[in-house]
Amino acid sequence: MKPHKHPEHTDNIWLALEIGNSRLHWALFVSETLYSVWDTDHLPESVIQQLAACQTLNDLLEKIFPSHQRTNEQEGYGDNSLPLFASLPPLLVASVVPSQTAIWQSYPNISVITLDQIPLKGVYPTLGIDRALALWGAGKIWGFPILVIDAGTALTFTAADANECLVGGAILPGLGLQFATLGQQTGQLPLVEMQNFLSLPIRFALNTTAAIQSGVIYTILAGIKDFIEAWWQLFPNGKIAIKGGDGTLLINYLQALYPEIADSLIVEQNLIFWGMREITKLL
Repeated sequence: MKPHKHPEHTDNIWLALEIGNSRLHWALFVSETLYSVWDTDHLPESVIQQLAACQTLNDLLEKIFPSHQRTNEQEGYGDNSLPLFASLPPLLVASVVPSQTAIWQSYPNISVITLDQIPLKGVYPTLGIDRALALWGAGKIWGFPILVIDAGTALTFTAADANECLVGGAILPGLGLQFATLGQQTGQLPLVEMQNFLSLPIRFALNTTAAIQSGVIYTILAGIKDFIEAWWQLFPNGKIAIKGGDGTLLINYLQALYPEIADSLIVEQNLIFWGMREITKLL
């Protein structure tokens, strides 16, 4: 968890939880102030059921972060670092995994955000709640029109115009998913681990692993560049925000190839949490 400051008004504390395809993304708010953020793996149903019996926020954090599993980033949030509460704080949930959403219903004082609660205009029924919230959060902070790029398990583009109306977007497999698919769905190609490279690969490769790196990375970067240029044709003054686990890596690549594009991006990992904060003002 990354601290902001010690909460003073304990009655205004609430938790935000984004249930993603790969992990759980958490935020602790003090009123409208983001106090800390952290990630965990998906929790087993048995652990989630135990959370309902917790009496304080510290008890809950102990369940989420058993002592033997804590990382250095999570240290310092033990029994003495947060105030005790008479009851568990409210939990606001946004989920793209229905099976996970269902098992969180045992948590007391839970609210699950639905698409119709987000004031974006022109949305279609199957628009992902994560895409809608990130777009709404980005627009409310930096203004509309805005394009949000989410470089996670999937690479998504989602945009809204100056009237806060959905322009549309696109979805394709993210970096890790593309590498995994080639490694798992072919008989001869190796599984390429993303951790093995940080700088841009050679474009015209002379071995199979480097050829996979080149093909995936350069086509993704070309696609991002193409979408951004198309966005600017529609909205010359439109802003662009990027988030997601692969965001930093992609920005580094873009900086090397297209520095003018990289320099124009707003980098903000907490867009969904900002969107959730905006929704709390309407509930």
